[in-house]
Amino acid sequence: MTVQQDVASNLTDIRQQITAAANRAGRAPGDVTLVAISKFQPDERIEAALAAGHRVFGENRVQEAQEHWSERRETIGDLELHLVGPLQTNKVRDAVALFDVIQTLDRPKLARHLAKAFADFGATRRCFVQVNTGEEAQKAGIIPDQADKFIAECRDLELPVEGLMCIPPVDAPVAPHFALLRRIAERNGLRALSMGMSADFESAVELGATHVRVGRGIFGERANRD
Repeated sequence: MTVQQDVASNLTDIRQQITAAANRAGRAPGDVTLVAISKFQPDERIEAALAAGHRVFGENRVQEAQEHWSERRETIGDLELHLVGPLQTNKVRDAVALFDVIQTLDRPKLARHLAKAFADFGATRRCFVQVNTGEEAQKAGIIPDQADKFIAECRDLELPVEGLMCIPPVDAPVAPHFALLRRIAERNGLRALSMGMSADFESAVELGATHVRVGRGIFGERANRD
């Protein structure tokens, strides 16, 4: 099987699993967006996903995303790019120039920098607040009991917050974390939930995810890079 056939087949399988999970939950499959995580992936695999018709991709690092997408952005009109990794304030302007969605809004300083960049660019980008549902010291994200206050602060800055994102602790049951994220979203009137990755996206869909972030399930194992 060629790389193009492999990636296309994986995409078909993932979409079918999303459809099945949505049907089990009584949801419309079309309400779930598959974000293909292309970090560390070689060009041939990215091209294979594009050839298969996929257009929504996620990247962890601004610099790598520029390498992957700056030129493609000029020729693929319906491309949608999500930043799903930590955003340093000195990279905010580059991120706003490239991405359509910032999924990792996680602290007041970043919120202020984004608000200024949006004003300077004269355009906004859709934002998700990242919630550290496991309250892990090594992980980015607002802790749950501060989420309501932070969402209000973002709204005061007129940031277009449309949803929440989380990454549950490794090896922990995911359902409580997904349920917690959904409760925070509901009480703040947010419709979008980015939760679920290659190992648990079906559970995420059943618990209300509107965006699932899948890398390995589409592209296969990647070579880690510092």
